[in-house]
Amino acid sequence: MSAQETNLKPLTKDEVAKHNKQGDLWIIIDSFVYDLSKFGAMHPGGLGVLLDEEVAGQDATTVFYGLHRSEVLQKPQYARLRIGQIEGEKPRIIVPQPGSISKVPYGEPTWLTPEFKSPYYKDSHRALQKVMRKFVDEVITPDAHACEESGKRASKEVLEAMAKVNLNRMRLGPGKHLHGQELFGGVVKGEEFDYFHELVINQEIARMGARGYGDGLNAGMVIGLPPVMNFGQEPLRSRVLDEVFSGQKIISLAISEAFAGSDVAGLRTTATKSEDGKTWTINGTKKWISGGMHSDYFTVGARTDGGLTVFLVPRGEGVETKQIKTSYSTAAGTAYITFDNVKVPAENMLGPEDGGLLVILSNFNHERWVMCCASARSSRMVVEECLKWASQRFVFGKPLLAQAVIRQKFAHMIAKIEAIQAWLESVTYQMCNMSYKEQSRNLAGQIAFLKMQSTRFAGEIADDAVNIFGGRGITKTGMGRLIEQFQRTQKFDAILGGAEEVLGDLGVRQAMRKMPKDVRL
Repeated sequence: MSAQETNLKPLTKDEVAKHNKQGDLWIIIDSFVYDLSKFGAMHPGGLGVLLDEEVAGQDATTVFYGLHRSEVLQKPQYARLRIGQIEGEKPRIIVPQPGSISKVPYGEPTWLTPEFKSPYYKDSHRALQKVMRKFVDEVITPDAHACEESGKRASKEVLEAMAKVNLNRMRLGPGKHLHGQELFGGVVKGEEFDYFHELVINQEIARMGARGYGDGLNAGMVIGLPPVMNFGQEPLRSRVLDEVFSGQKIISLAISEAFAGSDVAGLRTTATKSEDGKTWTINGTKKWISGGMHSDYFTVGARTDGGLTVFLVPRGEGVETKQIKTSYSTAAGTAYITFDNVKVPAENMLGPEDGGLLVILSNFNHERWVMCCASARSSRMVVEECLKWASQRFVFGKPLLAQAVIRQKFAHMIAKIEAIQAWLESVTYQMCNMSYKEQSRNLAGQIAFLKMQSTRFAGEIADDAVNIFGGRGITKTGMGRLIEQFQRTQKFDAILGGAEEVLGDLGVRQAMRKMPKDVRL
């Protein structure tokens, strides 16, 4: 309890009831008394709302929480209006603190719910989750909501904070790049870091509820840096890794074009080798490149004489980026990129000449799995928001949750988030126990199906959530702001990394490869 709360004047409800008119207006919210006498004229909803007989001089807790999010009362300009507390009463509503675990049923995955056990998560996973959640709540989320609204990129302070705890390294998953590194102050050793640790990181980041900002928060690094790490030549490789991991430079993956999206083999950007073989000249365009507006480096797929080749292209002469406005915030930095006679040294080639298709495809499984992690957690966040709303919103004299038709919606929404999380954890366990080659051979179809189903469920959950919130679910501010954003942006996960139909077909084709020839009905 703050010093301000301990010094509040004790008041009775009868005393508060005397202050019920314009210019002399008090109300009670969760045992606290607020003096709105001067604020009334500035109230965004108008003075008339405050003068309602159920509000003016009354306990307006139910009315307030039917109209406002709890964080409103934590803002300094409103906390200042608090003048007293009802004698003998204590607040009943607990404001979540940074790092806290939700007590809303199904608001957390089962492994974070005290009553449940899990075979997948060790002490190091739980320790990482604890520090990661506090970091996201305190460092990332405030910046995320400000930038999502303003359209600006993530702040320098956030990027530096991420680099300081080695979060950038961890987002690339397990590997030698983590060995010997101090991760989040030592809560997990780099040599022990596995895909469940990475799942924890991805799902905690997704909780911030700012989809555009999230893609601008080094999401391009997650898919653009692995080709450098796995196929780059020294000393370029080490230099770029250090620059990106330390937050000094930003990188993005530049594959998609207006001419080719999922059809990687159809790329039209070209790379022409000089006669002496020392340089390449790149010409062409790329479209819908996440983080492209912020990037210092681009991992570029280009057509060469014998196939496709991948290059690391630094921002410089001949490279131009233009902002693309999409359904989510320009904080994502989504770009249209033009390469006009851009010359890069042969040392910037990633992988073998004409062997770029392998380089491009090598990270698809991991990219799609990362998107499944985020999609599953975002859907869960939406279900939690809906459960809170349906409990505090009264219609026809009863909580919204008392309506059978609403409970039916929740039944389907909860079943979907639980099923996807369980499938995700099953796939993650396989990833932890397979080599890269085994993952490529056995999990491409599984991950394709998982992403397809995750995003289809997300679309259905978004639709139900909007119906539960009504007009608030299509309003960018207030009670339904997270619902509005989710329904507007959840389709990105269904498109980026491979459209649902493409991934569904991929999964079936992978299955058909293993169909035995000696079986019959």
